[in-house]
Amino acid sequence: MLNSQRKELIETLRKKGITSDLVLDAIKNVNREDFVPDIMKIHAWEDVPLPIGNGQTISQPYTVAFMTSLLDVKKNDKILEIGTGSGYQAALLNYLGAQVYSIERSIELYNSFLKLMDKLQLRIMVRLGDGTIGWNDFAPYDKIIVTASSPTIPKSYFSQLKIGGKIVIPIGDRFQQEMQVVEKLTGNDYKMESYPNFKFVPLVGIDGWKSE
Repeated sequence: MLNSQRKELIETLRKKGITSDLVLDAIKNVNREDFVPDIMKIHAWEDVPLPIGNGQTISQPYTVAFMTSLLDVKKNDKILEIGTGSGYQAALLNYLGAQVYSIERSIELYNSFLKLMDKLQLRIMVRLGDGTIGWNDFAPYDKIIVTASSPTIPKSYFSQLKIGGKIVIPIGDRFQQEMQVVEKLTGNDYKMESYPNFKFVPLVGIDGWKSE
């Protein structure tokens, strides 16, 4: 039986325009408490971002649900996630039946998620490294989702994406971004949509921001 906080969060997301029953089911069943520090667990089911250490955050549930809805996850999709962070987004994608490949640049967050994966028995491939260069070993991907903001879309993502695939990424300056959805129509032809008013931590790396 769902507790009242979970029910309230799901209703909040519906009111904000999240219509995918699959995404709402994932939000409802993946325990956000597992992905936040002990001191923050009391706030786990609130629709707010929370600090997870190392200057990083676990995104607001609405933002996670919105990005996941835009990604349009299908069972067995091969998805590259840039910015593992707490691992919450990766766990949601895994719950939806995707094969998840995730990159994290913070060794502390990387090690923390490895322990959590073992505890929760999650089957997710995780790598420590520069997310702006992608993960070519397992390319091409059906979808790429980026949970940090970049001034431009790193070039490697285009080459590592299948034709018909999608990239969801926040693009802008360090203070405000728009969520961009890029669909690869052919080898050199892309369709793009954008949604304003988001704020993410910076994507740091060779083909992103050079520093925090």
